[in-house]
Amino acid sequence: MRNDMQMTEDRKPQYRKDSLTLVGAVALGTGVMIGAGIFALTGQMAEMTGRLFPLAFLSAALIVSFSAHSYVKMSNAYPSAGGIAMYLKKAYGSTLTTAFHSLLMYFSMVIAQSFLARTFGAYTLQLFEIDDSSLLVPTLGVGLLLVAFLINLSANRMIEGVSSVLGFIKIGGIVLFGVVGVTVADSVEVNFSAQDPDISLAGFIGATALGILAFKGFTTITNSGSELKDPHRNVGRAIIISIALCVVIYALVGFAVASNLSLQEIIETRNYSLAAAARPALGEYALWFTVVLAMLATAGGIIASIFAVSRMLAMLTEMKLVPHRHFGMPGSIQKHTLVYTVVLGLLLTAFFDLSRIAALGIIFYLIMDMAVHWGILRHLRQEIGARSAVLIGAIFLDLVVLAGFLWIKISSDLLVVGIACVVMLTILIVEALFLRHNPIVPK
Repeated sequence: MRNDMQMTEDRKPQYRKDSLTLVGAVALGTGVMIGAGIFALTGQMAEMTGRLFPLAFLSAALIVSFSAHSYVKMSNAYPSAGGIAMYLKKAYGSTLTTAFHSLLMYFSMVIAQSFLARTFGAYTLQLFEIDDSSLLVPTLGVGLLLVAFLINLSANRMIEGVSSVLGFIKIGGIVLFGVVGVTVADSVEVNFSAQDPDISLAGFIGATALGILAFKGFTTITNSGSELKDPHRNVGRAIIISIALCVVIYALVGFAVASNLSLQEIIETRNYSLAAAARPALGEYALWFTVVLAMLATAGGIIASIFAVSRMLAMLTEMKLVPHRHFGMPGSIQKHTLVYTVVLGLLLTAFFDLSRIAALGIIFYLIMDMAVHWGILRHLRQEIGARSAVLIGAIFLDLVVLAGFLWIKISSDLLVVGIACVVMLTILIVEALFLRHNPIVPK
């Protein structure tokens, strides 16, 4: 009996209170945000909306600011390792709605890991002048995920230390790139009037959706509530600081890229546009600097993302909202969810390209985001002090952006929309069957 009780105790998620600082939480959030946003999305956004892509970043920042209101208010009231999963449970209870939208967020976060992993591979190959269509891109990405997995098996202090160091290096390096890039450019003026006649409002909205993907890393901070010092204050603070830092950095680097590359060059090098912009601006040494910076940034982003998403899935398991199997693995559920998260990330990295990974991520995220705002508006608004006008504005903006993005993707890549629909339908059916056969008895 004692052995069974000890094994049950070992299986529980283990969280060390006060093991993360405010600086560490900001490093985790910006680690995911900057790694995805700057290094891989710039070219894809330019492909959709021409030279207006720096404005699309700012448009995305405005929308994310509306969304952040919900997460700041919820994190101040209910900080936990479950983050968004816990917020949805507070709004909808232990229901299919909570499980479905929590898993959408989970998959969105795993997709972000794969996005970062392939970005790492695409940039690394620029050191050897190898085309980013090479099979070495997913191979390098898979290798990075395995290294990040090993780091995440260690203590929180090591994870925070690695993420913080990489975060400071990449923020300083990216700011330096932006400042120098703008300074040495022939002109810092971006001609917003010289647009491709095929670029439409839907294209701008679609680019804004990708920009939101660049900012959504702030949601990883919500999963640190059980381990962050003074979580009722610092989770919200970390969210605000991370978004503010990224607004400044994205705007600066966007203008630097637009000042040094033509629109066609940005689109042609969409998977490594910062490295391409460094060459005409500063020469080969700058290319090396930018590529190494991208490697460090994406590595830090993956470490931070795995840390957050594995804890979210562990919390969902503890809530009994998702099925779980140990498969003979020792250790806590938290370690098991770390394995599942990395394995799923490896599969996505190996078989999906950057543009499709990004598309899946933004579709899942926007649907989940609207569910969070609606749940707060209907059930928790007065309890946490959220503003109705901001919540309604956030839902409306998400709807507009999702509709524009889907319109673009239906026209250009119907397959990825079909995959998103199939995955969501599968999650819904599996969860409905699981909850029917494993009803949660209210305490």
